[in-house]
Amino acid sequence: MIDTSAFQGKTAKYFTLGCKLNFSETSTFAQILHEMGVRTAQKSEAADICLINTCSVTDVADHKCRQAIHRLVRENPDSFVVVTGCYAQLEAETVSKMDGVSLVLGANEKANLIQFLSEAFVNRENAVKFSAQKTKDIKTFSPSCSRGNRTRYFLKVQDGCDYFCTYCTIPYARGFSRNPSIASLVGQAQNAAKEGGKEIVLTGVNIGDFGKTTGEQFIDLVKALDNVEGIQRYRISSLEPDLLSDELIDYCAHDSRAFMPHFHIPLQSGSDIVLKLMHRHYDRQLFADKIMHIKDVMPDAFIGVDVMVGCRGETPDCFEETFEFLDALPVTQLHVFPYSERPGTSALKIDYVVSERDKKLRSKRLLELSDQKTHDFYQQFVGTTMDVLLEKASRGRAMHGFTNNYVRVELSPADARPEYDNQIMKVRLGDFNAGGNALKVVGI
Repeated sequence: MIDTSAFQGKTAKYFTLGCKLNFSETSTFAQILHEMGVRTAQKSEAADICLINTCSVTDVADHKCRQAIHRLVRENPDSFVVVTGCYAQLEAETVSKMDGVSLVLGANEKANLIQFLSEAFVNRENAVKFSAQKTKDIKTFSPSCSRGNRTRYFLKVQDGCDYFCTYCTIPYARGFSRNPSIASLVGQAQNAAKEGGKEIVLTGVNIGDFGKTTGEQFIDLVKALDNVEGIQRYRISSLEPDLLSDELIDYCAHDSRAFMPHFHIPLQSGSDIVLKLMHRHYDRQLFADKIMHIKDVMPDAFIGVDVMVGCRGETPDCFEETFEFLDALPVTQLHVFPYSERPGTSALKIDYVVSERDKKLRSKRLLELSDQKTHDFYQQFVGTTMDVLLEKASRGRAMHGFTNNYVRVELSPADARPEYDNQIMKVRLGDFNAGGNALKVVGI
């Protein structure tokens, strides 16, 4: 039993780097602490507790983690600083030696973060400074279904990865694939519905691998969640192409009540040579077949694609293959990121190295291609009427929302109403906004 008396009236700040999964976990921790009497500190207010959930997908991410830790320690000099997440798992001892850091928790310990925090917070002098088990011993699953200050809920359905791609440290940072039961996830979705949630995003590291722990199947999870009353929309954050079954695509297209025509599928490279060097589990033909099948049964589906540029072994010819491959595919948006050398990965054994200059040039070309594809996709819906889940304005932005197929729309300040937040409404879509990244609502 945790004694919450020490936390009554305390304040906390939260900082998250990396993926949607991290944001979901941080939001859950914040919710638990709030229930223990901890309020979120104002921006200009020094906090009693700082929680930093880190990422380590690239060396840039590592650098941002260090910067965030230094900044929060500087701005909150007397705070109890907790660092967790992927960077904390991979560099636990290093992080624990940083000035001002009070507690470092790895992937296994994250599941019991509140317990570790409670014990260390009241006994700072004798507390263990860091705790991070080896990858093979990471077996716990930390559940999370929360929305933080967002409209959509993020439901963590899986964690870890067994793939060990040559460029990636995630299996070392998060451990092997594991998941909770379908029944427990349905229960969390039902609770979200009771709280007024209308849309849930399924998050995880390798979601399509769901079932390693329980012997269940991802398609069965999808069907079970589809039956939860009150949840009107589901989105799947990312699915590996070799784990995206035709059965799932067809179910979403023809039978599902609430799963949206929206997919995010990692490609990484459109060159079979590079895919082999990466130890990916598919070739470009399989990827193309999945894209074309989605478009055959869901012509209006939004398809986002992850693509990496400049990895070891990506010659100019290999990059041109990738560019031409993506140019020819009916995908909607590209998430482009440059390859980053990660210590301990087998990619370092590949001889051919791409210069930083070429990485930037390749990224620029793909981002320009992405902008054009997204613009062309949005253009199809100018003048149409669609259902949109509206979200309150934040950080100076206009009230906005997304259609079922993830077209971003914005309301003018004159048309926005507080009561529209978290409501699905039929709106008529006009032309692009000034920034060119959303369609304007011209009628409700």
